[in-house]
Amino acid sequence: MANFPLFRDRTDAGEQLAQVIDATISQAIESPPQVVYALPRGGLPVALPIARKLKCPLSVIVSKKISHPKNPELAIGAVTTIGNVLWNEQNPYPKDFEPQTALQQAVATAEAQMAQFNPACPQVSATGAVAIIVDDGIATGMTIAVAAQAIKKQQPAAIWLCAPVAPPSLLSWLQTWGDRLVILHTPESFFSVSHFYQHFEQVKTIEAIACLHQQYDWLSKTN
Repeated sequence: MANFPLFRDRTDAGEQLAQVIDATISQAIESPPQVVYALPRGGLPVALPIARKLKCPLSVIVSKKISHPKNPELAIGAVTTIGNVLWNEQNPYPKDFEPQTALQQAVATAEAQMAQFNPACPQVSATGAVAIIVDDGIATGMTIAVAAQAIKKQQPAAIWLCAPVAPPSLLSWLQTWGDRLVILHTPESFFSVSHFYQHFEQVKTIEAIACLHQQYDWLSKTN
């Protein structure tokens, strides 16, 4: 059993993840350019050290879960701003649930969040690049899977799904959504993602946007 917590905070998790991702890329004889996509808001403090280590752009991909009506923490589906939809076959919605209404609400929430982040996002494309999708942890996998579905439309060279922690039962399923899976820890006793962090405060929108500005400014100075 793992010793808890595994990470001091999201930055610590991102720095550890960055080392593994960079080492994996360095082993390749040839590697296309990379773009790091964070799932906001919590994914951005994790993704920033990764983008910094790889010296590559940092952007966002917004996906939102569709929650079970009786358990808001349980994802029965997920959507992106560009219309990708994924339903959780393991947790089907109840008979009295109206999926279309919930779907429209989730899309509207995703679009509103994307509008907040758009001004800070660099003009980048995943086409021909290694798209590295990052979150602060994976619980059901729905939001990162539907994000991969969206990125795939851009025809990247490869899609990597990366997170500090995820339940081992999801690994085989997650591998079907990308070309590589990079997970630092897969504890058998999996609680909420927050359980594995010493500090896991909610990331404010202004803090998440600051991560995008920091990487853009840093790249501008180093290039």
